[in-house]
Amino acid sequence: MHSFGYRANALLTFAVTALAFVCAISSFSDKFSNQNPSVEIQILNINRFKKQSHGNDEVSLTLDINADLQSLFTWNTKQVFVFVAAEYETPKNSLNQVSLWDAIIPAKEHAKFRIQVSNKYRFIDQGQNLRGKEFNLTLHWHVMPKTGKMFADKIVTSGYSLPDAYR
Repeated sequence: MHSFGYRANALLTFAVTALAFVCAISSFSDKFSNQNPSVEIQILNINRFKKQSHGNDEVSLTLDINADLQSLFTWNTKQVFVFVAAEYETPKNSLNQVSLWDAIIPAKEHAKFRIQVSNKYRFIDQGQNLRGKEFNLTLHWHVMPKTGKMFADKIVTSGYSLPDAYR
């Protein structure tokens, strides 16, 4: 006859194996969800565009962000982290990314929103490269599941440019 320790070990091993199997299946089921988020980002106003005292360009924008990210939520989604980044090229760097706004969306009910906001983080270029610069506004998202691997994606909106002179 097996002792209590052997029986407890066998039961615990079976329970952990079954839990791992259920977690793997639930994570795999997210691959079959149809995800088609949409976003529109508009620049309502350039509040400030100036050269800082130590020579860097600084921009303050008012953004209108209209997003529908409800399709990112499945039964396995814990939350979604979203952020808007300005992306542009300079002679020194082929890609510059500056985060302008971010948020954590805790539930599907909050995933369809329209917000008008000034950039939460400072839009500063290390140098004087922003005058007349064309740039993209990109909405990035990171889906954090309850179990399984976190994944990220983005939607790029292009066609934005800054003025040729400081204001």
